[in-house]
Amino acid sequence: MCFRNPRPVLAGLFACLTLFAVAARAEIAVVDDAGTTIRLARPAQRIVSLAPHITEQLFAIGAGARIVGAVSYSDYPPEAKNIPRVGDNRAIDIERLLATKPDLVVAWFHGNAVRQLEQLKSLGLTIYYNQPKALEDVGSSLERLGVLTGNVPQANAAAHRFRERIRTLRERYSALEPVPVFYEIWHRPLYTINGEQLISDAIRLCGGTNIFAKLPVLAPTVTHEAVLKADPLAIVASGMGGKRPEWLDEWKAWPDLQAVKLGNLFALDSDLMNRHGPRIADGAQQLCVALDTARSRKNRR
Repeated sequence: MCFRNPRPVLAGLFACLTLFAVAARAEIAVVDDAGTTIRLARPAQRIVSLAPHITEQLFAIGAGARIVGAVSYSDYPPEAKNIPRVGDNRAIDIERLLATKPDLVVAWFHGNAVRQLEQLKSLGLTIYYNQPKALEDVGSSLERLGVLTGNVPQANAAAHRFRERIRTLRERYSALEPVPVFYEIWHRPLYTINGEQLISDAIRLCGGTNIFAKLPVLAPTVTHEAVLKADPLAIVASGMGGKRPEWLDEWKAWPDLQAVKLGNLFALDSDLMNRHGPRIADGAQQLCVALDTARSRKNRR
């Protein structure tokens, strides 16, 4: 068809080659959080999300309608509840996933079963690993998913809104008097986070210091004795659905603990704090208010 151009044959051939070169350059290429370059011939149309926070990110950039499979607890926004399930964070139903015929699988780097993900790779599926480690990474994740889905303007706008909220919180709280914090993920065994986990970055944003930041494991178990020795000014726990977990008040068994003495036992919504989507800005705001309350109670003594 190119050679119908009235110009000489060589000129027509050059034009065709130029078009082919432009098409080749149009290939989508994005580096994921595992450091792998992910390539797509065109924007992803059929996406499987293997973590609730990934589902939230995809909806935030306007690509929610393209999710053909998701894992359990992918329940935000409400329409995400209607997406067919392909397993949970620990185990993937590979048969169901394959039945969705995805052109892109977005996986949680530290949450999904590595062996199963390798199996999916061996079957020729394209897997993008998503693992934000800092608040800034959430904005970057939104932008990269925007490239993969062709929703660049929407993704960039969502990333900008997120960064503005984080910037506002940082300017207000990060330089205030430090508040030593114990962040309690679970009580039996006693789970917390180290300094490389995204929640720890939110603690720093709010002018807090994670008392277990230097531990080498991302989500370590600790002892009550270690918490008592560190004597945090605030203890923060993530309750399901924003409800205060009953076990948070078990710390009242140690009335000499600073956090107990001053009433600084705070419960935050786990969906906001533990999911690494744009709603963590809401969780960070709750956290900043809690730590500022702890700060003011100390200064009133």
